[in-house]
Amino acid sequence: MAGTVRTSPSGSPRALREAYDTALLDLDGVVYVAGDAVPHAVGALEEARIAGMRLAYVTNNASRTPETVAAHLCDLGIPADAGDVITSAQAVARLIAERHPPGSRVLAVGGEGLREALRAQGMSVVESADDEPAVVAQGYGGPHLEWGRLGEAALAVGRGAEWFASNTDLTLPGDRGILPGNGAAVEVVRLATRWMRDAPEPRIAGKPQPPMHRETVLRTGARRPLVVGDRLDTDIEGAHVGGVDSLLVLTGLTDAAQLLAAPPEHRPAYVARDLRGLAQPHPEPAGDAGSGFGCAGWKAGAASGELVLDGEGEVLDGLRALCAAAWTAAGPGRCTLEADKALARLGL
Repeated sequence: MAGTVRTSPSGSPRALREAYDTALLDLDGVVYVAGDAVPHAVGALEEARIAGMRLAYVTNNASRTPETVAAHLCDLGIPADAGDVITSAQAVARLIAERHPPGSRVLAVGGEGLREALRAQGMSVVESADDEPAVVAQGYGGPHLEWGRLGEAALAVGRGAEWFASNTDLTLPGDRGILPGNGAAVEVVRLATRWMRDAPEPRIAGKPQPPMHRETVLRTGARRPLVVGDRLDTDIEGAHVGGVDSLLVLTGLTDAAQLLAAPPEHRPAYVARDLRGLAQPHPEPAGDAGSGFGCAGWKAGAASGELVLDGEGEVLDGLRALCAAAWTAAGPGRCTLEADKALARLGL
């Protein structure tokens, strides 16, 4: 939770789909990768829905409209409509509307999802810096975003337009590997406006910033939400900022070594291989730095500058024990203990 230092994963004797009323699910790396469903995702989400958990799909990707995202989910076998999808485009459009009156000119640099969200908030979308926009809004435009669009953004910001970004994720997963995200495009505009005396910074709406969490709660009405994601610096930090619990799934960008080294704002309440973790209870590690931390059949601790692990059983229980040992040793910082041998024992 915000303002506290988590030193161990939490425990839940009940399945998470029963302990929380709404799952706020990231999409890329959690539900699908490069458009294809992550293994076990479709079945796990259907079981969670039948169990009574509301499913909301929360994405920093601003390129597609909620209708398009919902149609894609349906094609994968996941029932969804546009109202189940919350995008960073919607969050940034609301942020802009709170600072600028209806009809304000906004230079949109991104996909149709960004343009639609701006129009829904009463903004006038323009295409050129010569249209004298009051605002520049950047959102992920996909692999076909033209270089000239970034030039228009830089020109408009240089002329005094207020600068907003849907999100600043530097990367996103693709079917051939890791690709540049919207944050990379934002960096281009930042570099091109360094000449300004007081070089501006964009106002950011997406995860992990508070506007995205606020937009999600407003649209879902969640009372006990669980953030589910694959990224420590957006999904898990966003949950920390919002003061809600989170589940990290290891199907996207974060691996076990990064999890062990996470600073407090990047430490999830729960960890699972994939979305089947919603259907499972989560054992809580117990112990202390002196005697070590046990979880099911495993025991983890720190000795001679490295994490050590003994025991046997479910791999994720061993990882939970290691998290407790690593985060306790790190306190408010990052764990720097060697973890390769312990993770190799778990096959991670």
